[in-house]
Amino acid sequence: MKLHRTTTAVLAAATALALASCGGGAPDDSSGGGGFTAEPAVGGTVHVLQNADFSYLDPARGWDGGVNNFYRLVYRQLTTSAPGSAEDPNEIVPDLAESLGEASDDGLTWTYTLKDGVTFDNGDPITSAEVKFGISRAWDPQIGIGSPYLKQVIDAPEDYEGPYETGDLPTIETPDAKTIVFHLKEPFPEFDAVLSQVNATPFPVDSGAGDEFIHEIIASGPYKLAEYVPGSTIKLERNENWDPATDEVRAAKPDAWEFTIGLDPATIDERLIAGQGADVNAIAGNIQPATLPRLQTPQLEERVLEFPGICTTYMGLNTTKKHMDDVRVRQAISYTIDRTTIVNASGGTQLGDPSTTILPPSVAGHKDFDLYPSEDGTGDVEAAKRLLDDAGLSDGFTMTLDIRAQESMQAQAEAVQQSLERVGITVELNLIDTSTYYETIGTPSQQHDAAITGWCPDWASSAATFIPPLFDGRNIYDKGNGNIAQIDDPAVNERIDEIKAMTDIDAANEQWGDLDEQILELAPVVPLMVAKGVMLPGENVTGLFSSANAATGGIDYVGVGLKDPEKG
Repeated sequence: MKLHRTTTAVLAAATALALASCGGGAPDDSSGGGGFTAEPAVGGTVHVLQNADFSYLDPARGWDGGVNNFYRLVYRQLTTSAPGSAEDPNEIVPDLAESLGEASDDGLTWTYTLKDGVTFDNGDPITSAEVKFGISRAWDPQIGIGSPYLKQVIDAPEDYEGPYETGDLPTIETPDAKTIVFHLKEPFPEFDAVLSQVNATPFPVDSGAGDEFIHEIIASGPYKLAEYVPGSTIKLERNENWDPATDEVRAAKPDAWEFTIGLDPATIDERLIAGQGADVNAIAGNIQPATLPRLQTPQLEERVLEFPGICTTYMGLNTTKKHMDDVRVRQAISYTIDRTTIVNASGGTQLGDPSTTILPPSVAGHKDFDLYPSEDGTGDVEAAKRLLDDAGLSDGFTMTLDIRAQESMQAQAEAVQQSLERVGITVELNLIDTSTYYETIGTPSQQHDAAITGWCPDWASSAATFIPPLFDGRNIYDKGNGNIAQIDDPAVNERIDEIKAMTDIDAANEQWGDLDEQILELAPVVPLMVAKGVMLPGENVTGLFSSANAATGGIDYVGVGLKDPEKG
């Protein structure tokens, strides 16, 4: 939430999750010693070591970076992101569909044709009916808490609440078993990308109600669920009914995947450094800040992977709460934040760069500006105090900050505490388990005054996947809410509509950059940093490319495999 997959820390799948995701390209393998991008052999088991459990196995619910990459192994959609090894890994390519969609002249109707031979893991064919049913689950008020784009773009009836509550969705037509036709609210030239979202996964008709798939999977990808012990282990095995001839994205070289969950982040680092036994076949998320100096030895330097930052870590300010509903208070907080301390608390500049904008530099449309500057990046305390004086809060106040119960994330929150203490604002921390963090802060009734989270582009590094989900006041949901600031500003909403209507995407991205600045004048969020990735895969792992679906632009699972399947 997301992080967003939100939304959104050094947001690696193994240690801290983010709402949404994108990236692309080969990692920095300048040493050349690791052979990270060599073609894997067939066979063996890839091990993934991680701190937190996945948010949800059900793709209608999950939408954070930690689980989106996992979904790539078990689920397919009409379209998807190209593999990390592709010439353009940010490209949207056909997956279950024969080709990208055919749009009508007015841009309101999109038609897709399914490939022959695509099935679920039980051998049942995937037809247009299953695609429609799976997509319609996004409207369910309890299940549909994941990616918002289907609901925002497809022209569903206003009172539609999914197949279990309402029944058929008439604005998605299935004239035959292979053809599916979508009717949109308004032209949306990136609709192919909307259908690449994880909640566009097909499901057998009439399945998946309630909590049926909290611990189960109906696979359409190359792997199926062999075992799931929540909080402990997930094992995947080959899906014998997956036809590689229908799938140009997933290499699926390993025979199996095993995810070990609930490990202390420091323990993960120690295991990767030691590289004993099956850990030579292991990957994980970001190395912990305290471990970074230990990676300077020649033996470990060969295995270090570095990924550029594509995700913005930010603090959302809940504009419905007392004091946070005053723009002067929000601006004062924006002036006070010491980004240098926050970056240092996050592990230093190797793991992040300070950010003063919503859109990170890697995203098309990024505009470089700083509305709340200070000479050295440590904050302008005097400017903040003047604003608090104007707001009648010279003596400060107390606020509650939601934060993941994780060491690196708590360090960021403590840096915020120290910053705001200087102007008399006392910050109390509300620790939330990582696996439920995004659901909690994405439920307005459970939010406190502020929350630290992150947001990454959901496709093609597009600014359109940053601004509307975070700041469109008409998209504040009771569950699965990405607009955690709960800002509903008519001028912002109007600009969002105007830019979304533009058919020239390059021109639109430039306008998104201007809107970034317009929004930050209202200070609903405080950009903190752009997180970067530093990882240490096992020495026998290869096929490592940056993902369009991992929270930090981390490793794209679809190409990962082993150099020697017999090793470890």
